[in-house]
This record gives sequence, structure tokens and C-alpha cells, in this order.
Amino acid sequence: MSILRGAEEKLGSQIERQLREAIRSGKLRRSEPIPSTRYLAIQLGVSRPIVVDAYAQLAAEGYITLRQGARPRVSTAAPTLAVSGAIVRARAAPRREPRVRYDFLPAIPDLSWFPRAAWLAATRDALATMRDVDLGSLELHGCEVLRVALAEYLGRVRGVVCDAEQIVITSGFAQSRVLACRALVAMGAMRLAVEDPGYTEWDAIVAAGLKLAPIAVDDSGMNIDALERANADAVLVTPAHQFPIGVVMSGARRTALLAWLRARDLVAIEDDYDAEFRYDRAPVGALQSLEPERVVYCGTASKMLTPALRIGWMVVPRHMLAAVQREQRLADNGVARIEQHVLATLFARGEIDRYLRRMRLRYRARRDALLDALAAEMPEATVRGIAAGLHATVELSADDDERAILEEARRRGIALEILAQHRLVPRAANATLLLGYARMSEQTIRDAVRELRDAIRSARSTAASRIG
Repeated sequence: MSILRGAEEKLGSQIERQLREAIRSGKLRRSEPIPSTRYLAIQLGVSRPIVVDAYAQLAAEGYITLRQGARPRVSTAAPTLAVSGAIVRARAAPRREPRVRYDFLPAIPDLSWFPRAAWLAATRDALATMRDVDLGSLELHGCEVLRVALAEYLGRVRGVVCDAEQIVITSGFAQSRVLACRALVAMGAMRLAVEDPGYTEWDAIVAAGLKLAPIAVDDSGMNIDALERANADAVLVTPAHQFPIGVVMSGARRTALLAWLRARDLVAIEDDYDAEFRYDRAPVGALQSLEPERVVYCGTASKMLTPALRIGWMVVPRHMLAAVQREQRLADNGVARIEQHVLATLFARGEIDRYLRRMRLRYRARRDALLDALAAEMPEATVRGIAAGLHATVELSADDDERAILEEARRRGIALEILAQHRLVPRAANATLLLGYARMSEQTIRDAVRELRDAIRSARSTAASRIG
């Protein structure tokens, strides 16, 4: 089961529909157990009340049975579309999503600026210089030419301390995270501390065999006092630019985190997802540079260039390297080799550095346009996370309803995310919007902010009329 954030259909309705269709089609058989509300909420990255409400509706319709202290099950009288052993699938009318006029979705680069000419030239040269053996299935954990290029680049730009042999090439951060988690489980770990709010793909961590320990984040980054009380066996952090809040972990918190790792002989997974895009001062160095044998460093080409490359990298402490490599052998036979050689060629020619310099200038201009527009149209808002990355967090009043604003924005063709979508543990807080600015021109950003201002006012007006 999966959910689509940003769709017109509410999250609870998506859960209801998918379970209902699975039962009616026979994929879920009568009396078969289904996940608990707590587990499914963690798996989908939504608040538990959303799943509880969905289950209650399905129970009222006779699809599932709920009993106190027992696991939910498909009802023995559940309606199905199975006829004479053949399954007839119901065809739902296609849902028409509102046309996206303004795209504020965060953490996505401007794909129109991908360096196509440089990539084509590097592809020709890489193919001309690759040996026959390079076209085979060797180097399962990454082509040496790319690992050497990355070791030089990461050491120069991010301060990462490693040899090329410690680098594992993956299909992106999603795979890097899974490999690291499975390796930790194989080494005896049971509980992983994660930032809350943070990435919503917690189900992959649970599926890897780890329990989640959500740790609150404030303006200084992860709360290390809470981490010390969490009884965790490892921690996943975004210290250079926390996602989604956008803060940088303070020096004091970094020192405390490293002390926690040393005292307990544990490991941190560092997601350095968009460290290349910092605008107002020099980038903060990687946490890995301070404790190379206690930090698994993860990076990706998804934010640097494009998600279509499906290339990521891990710098793995030596004592974990064999476990990570074993998990990768079990998962697949490695990442496409030709693309690795092409990316290595771009690094060697300095094309990556030139591209990133150009993009920093473009993204900074768009960020500044967003800040100017917000100051003009929503002066009451508090804007954070603007020093780096590809999005800003915009905090509104505690009286504002995030989800009402999200729905009104969708109705007007504005794509965005809210902070509640990234929380593992729901908590009361001011309404906060996540506004990506990478994929719109400066003028479009100004127009989009004006439309968003009107959407917020409309949501407030609707709420006031209900109260009245």
C-alpha cells in the first residue's frame, strides 16, 4: 500500500479505498489479518488517527472486524467481486487532479537545467575509453573510477575523510539508508533514532528490521538530551541542513552527538542530501569529518543533478564495510556501470563544479525572490531554512489550519507540503508550509506567493465562518 501526498483525495480516503479494493478483489481474503493501526501509520508515515478513522469506516461498512486487544482482520462476511473463481476488478472513474499552476514542492531541483550537452559529451568519451571488462558485471559495489573521483570531491568540498575503498555506490539515498539499516540489524542494532519532523519514508526503516525512536528537532537541530533518553542503537541525522525545517545543527549539538556516539560505541547515518547548495556563507563541514569511524556518510546525485540518474554514495566506516557490501550483494548486482563512468568523467573535467556554481546563483536569485514576495504579501509569517537547500519553511499563526490551507492551495493549483506531513508523532504547533523555490522563475514565484496569500485568507475566512 502507498499514499500519494499532494493529491486531491485525502490520505484517509486513500487508505480506505486501497483496502476496500484489495478486499473486494480478493487480494485480501476473508478472515485474513491486516496491519495494526500503529504499524500501518508508521509504514505510511501518517498520523495514527488517520488510520484509526479509516479502519473505523471500513468496519462500519462490513469490510473488516475490530476487537479490543486483537489484530484487525478482514470480515468473514466481507463483500467481494470474485465470481466462479475469476476475479472481476471494479473500475473506478478516473479522478481529475487540479492542474498544477505553481509548483512549491520541496527538495526537487530544476530539471530543465540538467547539463545535457556535457552529459552527452562525457558519455561518448566514457564509452570510448571503457575497457571490455568495464562493461561486465564486476565492481558490484561501485566502479573504481567513480569511487576515486568521489573520494577526491568529497574530501575537497565536504571535508569527508575516506579512501576510495570505503565508498559504496548505490541507486540513491533510499537504497543507502536501507543498506545501512540492514547492516546495523546484522550487527545487533534494534532501535534507530530519527529526526521528527523528518523524512516520511520510515516504513523502509521498519521493513529493514529496526524500531523507530522519534527525536524532536528545534532551531539547533536534533535534541541530544532526548536522544540520550531514547535507548537507541544508532541515529539518522541531517546535520548540515535538517529536512524539512532547514536548520543547521549547532556546534554544541554536534559535539554532544559525537560524545554520545563515542560513549556508547554507536554509529550515525549522516544524510548530506543538498549540502552543495549553500548561499550566504561557506558550507558546514560533514559530521563524518569529525568522527570517520562512527559516521556512515550518504550523498546523492538526485539533488546535485537529477533523480533520474539513480546514483548515490555511502562512505562506510571500515568496521561496517563488509556488512554493507554483503547487504548490497543480497539486494542486487550494483548500479549501472556506464552511468558511473560518465559521472566520473564529469567530476574529472570539473563539469560538476561548474554546474553547481551556475545553479547556486540561479537558486539564490529564486530564494531571494521568494523572501521578497513573502515579506510583501505575508509580513506576519516567519521564514526559516533559507541559508541552504531548495526550500524554505514558512510558519504562520497557531490559529491557522495547515490541512485547510493545503486543500485550498490544491484547489487553486498550488502544489506544496505542510510540516504535519513529515511528523512521526503529531504535536501541536504553528501551521507551517514547506515552499520549494527551485523550479519556478522569479516572476512566477512572485505570482505564486500572491495566489498562496489568497488561499490562506480563504482558508481563514472559511474557518471563521464555521466558528461563527
